[in-house]
Amino acid sequence: MKRIAVLTSGGDAPGMNAAIRAVTRCGIAKGWEVFGVHQGYAGLIAGDFRALTMRGVSGILQQGGTVLGSARSQEFKTEDGRLKALWELRQIDIEAVVIIGGNGSQTGAYALSQMSFPVVGIASTIDNDLVGSDITIGVDTALNIALEAIDRLKTTASSHQRAFLLEVMGRNCGYLALAAGVAGGAEAIVIPEIEIEPEEVVQSFRRAYEKGKSHAFGVVAEGARYNAEKLVAYFSEHQARIGFELRTTTLGHVQRGGVPTAYDRLLASRLGAGAVATLARGETGVLVGMIKGDITTTPLEQVIGKQKPIDPELFDLAKVLDRQ
Repeated sequence: MKRIAVLTSGGDAPGMNAAIRAVTRCGIAKGWEVFGVHQGYAGLIAGDFRALTMRGVSGILQQGGTVLGSARSQEFKTEDGRLKALWELRQIDIEAVVIIGGNGSQTGAYALSQMSFPVVGIASTIDNDLVGSDITIGVDTALNIALEAIDRLKTTASSHQRAFLLEVMGRNCGYLALAAGVAGGAEAIVIPEIEIEPEEVVQSFRRAYEKGKSHAFGVVAEGARYNAEKLVAYFSEHQARIGFELRTTTLGHVQRGGVPTAYDRLLASRLGAGAVATLARGETGVLVGMIKGDITTTPLEQVIGKQKPIDPELFDLAKVLDRQ
């Protein structure tokens, strides 16, 4: 191995830059040349490669987002698009690619590996829905941002004795909502994986008031059947019976931005180093993740098209804590 490339794809996640830095410095330490691919798979097709250096990745550790950029590429989903990408890689003698991203990104990595090109993925998505890693790059930062919002909203909710609902990201996976809800002491948690009727949210909030609390608080994932918009509509329609209104705040892309936490920097650094070590021992077509504290690899074919399930014990804990 003499020359590798690294790219980021899909939604950005705090800590991606730490992973880029680790791949670059660990690769150079082995005597390899490392190139950054700008704008994800679109840049791969366009041949937008730029050499990375030890000094060049200095100072990016604490930055959110990705210095390499990220872009969706419909063309890469076609065989012709992937053939163009392979041609560009071979023009400058790239021998392997490290791909940092979530489900969609790793699906692209698998497609590339099926064309006999060495690929190693790094688990990075704030949704934490990727099979092959207990936690992924960006999750801790996004969770702490959600938790800070909960703490702030609870202050104003208590002042006005109101019911508040925070909507967080999670189109198909409710991990962020569930974890933030438990850590933030929410009375109600609504996620895509477990259907909850609006009346259950009403009753959870009512119990809070009956216990003498000065506010009621819920967290909902954007992809839940009854998201924030639908729950507000239900509360508005039945306000006379319910007896109180519901105020909502949607975090949206705020969760993706900001400075990565220490945990995300450490995780990204370990996974980046792990990706280089994986290539060095000749293992490709795998995702590098962390399972039970160890850096591990999982074949990409076992990762793509799957979603890591929600921990049922965590959801059960949330229900128990809600009733205390």
